[in-house]
Amino acid sequence: MATRGQHLLSADKRFATGGGLIARAIAPLFARLVNQLDDRIRLGGIDGSIPDGTPRRVGFHAPGPVAVVNLHNWMALVRVATSGSVGWYKAWERGEWSSPDPVRIAELFMANALTLGDAARAKGPARWLNALAHRLRDNAPGKARDNIAAHYDLGNDFYAAWLDPSMTYSAARFEPGDTLEQAQHRKIALLLDRLELKPGDRLLEIGCGWGALAIAAARRGASVVGLTLSQEQKDYADARIAEAGLTDKIDIRLTDYRDIDGSFDAIASVEMVEAVGARWWPAYLDTISRALKPGGRAALQYISIDHRLFDRYAASADFIQAYIFPGGMLLDEPAFQALAKTRGLSWDDRDGFGLDYAETLRLWRTAYDRAVDNHRLTGFDERFHRLWRYYLMYCEGGFRGRGIDVAQVTMVNG
Repeated sequence: MATRGQHLLSADKRFATGGGLIARAIAPLFARLVNQLDDRIRLGGIDGSIPDGTPRRVGFHAPGPVAVVNLHNWMALVRVATSGSVGWYKAWERGEWSSPDPVRIAELFMANALTLGDAARAKGPARWLNALAHRLRDNAPGKARDNIAAHYDLGNDFYAAWLDPSMTYSAARFEPGDTLEQAQHRKIALLLDRLELKPGDRLLEIGCGWGALAIAAARRGASVVGLTLSQEQKDYADARIAEAGLTDKIDIRLTDYRDIDGSFDAIASVEMVEAVGARWWPAYLDTISRALKPGGRAALQYISIDHRLFDRYAASADFIQAYIFPGGMLLDEPAFQALAKTRGLSWDDRDGFGLDYAETLRLWRTAYDRAVDNHRLTGFDERFHRLWRYYLMYCEGGFRGRGIDVAQVTMVNG
């Protein structure tokens, strides 16, 4: 019997993961990759063992993250050498390597991403195949809804089981002693403060999630139009808005951002642009420029990757793009900023807080494990739970390694 989330587990049918009979035959030859990693991991290192059980230390040229990796099969290195993070996940899922804390591995690889170069990225035919597979899931009009549904229509009950009560699925902003819910409300408040909303202002929210920001903005006196492509999110948000008595203030629409009409005093968008894809960055910014009144303010929260890493990252597809967010792409911030400025949108008061996202992800994973233990996530099998845990660990390590960041920025039209 099929279980929920199988479409994500089977995503690798579209992607090269470094397997095959020839790969298995030559796998022992990839032992030399360990020596390459030893030279290229400059910060921190790996403590572990190779398939015959021999202990092996890699890196340790300067202080940095320390990861424990035990290789059980040389195929793990075949997969990472040919298919990068897509193959590395597949090797983990098949038991070809193990670690007591995969977060540290993702942190280590991200901290050393510049010196690693292509050593841990897809190469050759696998890179081309994965780039093509990713391109075929592009967020063109008519396709974007399917990509969003693949992730968000896993079910409102699924997300409610491990998100905080505000149902906020983006980086929180912590102060000492905060609960996750308090930190999420702080994040929303900080973003809304950037907009300088006045009672009666008309706010467009591109990517409204389950409605938390729209409700907070309406309570400040704004009239809100929220956009989503997830029917599950819209249903949940509508019910929540009605319960709050704000139906006359908030209109949640199942509408693509490219199709929005009208003029707004302010625009908010929280971690939506990563789902757009680089091809559609101009269209996204065109929408903001067109919909925002002259002098109006837009506030974005977005995830970016180090500009020096972007070209290699964009040349293939990573684990997140293959399994979790089809069609997605982290921002190359300088390129995106330049596109904004050519449309008359300023780029003001950037505030990055990547380590807050690492903490958010850690707390989500703790809550997820608790939900599994308490049988609150029904209909999902153990393979799916392992995939989802790996996703949360992979992202946490990326933020801890500082190669990716989350930030808020204000844009003023004209």
